[in-house]
Amino acid sequence: MSRLHIDSIVKNYGTSKILQDIFLYCETGEIVGLLGRNGSGKSTLLKIIFGIESAETSYIKIGNKVIQNQLDRFGRLAYLSQHHFLPQNIKVSKLISLFCSKKNIEIIKENLSIKKILSQKPRELSSGELRYLETLLILYSDNDFILLDEPFHSLSPIVVEELKLIIKNISKEKGIIITDHRFQDVMEISNRMYLLSNTSLKPIKNVNELKKFGYLK
Repeated sequence: MSRLHIDSIVKNYGTSKILQDIFLYCETGEIVGLLGRNGSGKSTLLKIIFGIESAETSYIKIGNKVIQNQLDRFGRLAYLSQHHFLPQNIKVSKLISLFCSKKNIEIIKENLSIKKILSQKPRELSSGELRYLETLLILYSDNDFILLDEPFHSLSPIVVEELKLIIKNISKEKGIIITDHRFQDVMEISNRMYLLSNTSLKPIKNVNELKKFGYLK
């Protein structure tokens, strides 16, 4: 078992404080859900963890390794952003080979939804097909920890259910932090839940606590 340890995260935008003394951890074998309203700082937090957003203070450790730069994250941490990242003119079959190990290449190519688009290019896919492909490439990458920002966006209900099963299965070997506005789906698959509100993280156990803190009416 390995642990992603996140501590002392402080982030300001000008005079506005976005994140204050954030502490969070995720271990291999579990899914940690992160909820919050638009603009609460969820994506900013994930970007700081992944190293593409600066912070006033931060302390990130994976296993016994203190993370100080992107090289320290290589092979340990992968991030699905809200924005598309795949080259638009390379066939899906080739992209899978570029992103994944030989073992995982076959797993993805055998996925029924992916089989249908192997000969296509990202620019030819629907937004849902592209999102699903990107999420699988991140999940099946050779990293111990996965950060997922809005993986269910643009997906049909049946594909969301399929993806939830895949995430749960992969979490047996990896640690996953997930945020998505489909809060019920996030709660269903998460082992632990947090709400990001008023610059800080609050542990959440159920829907009643989401109402208590103003996330739901």
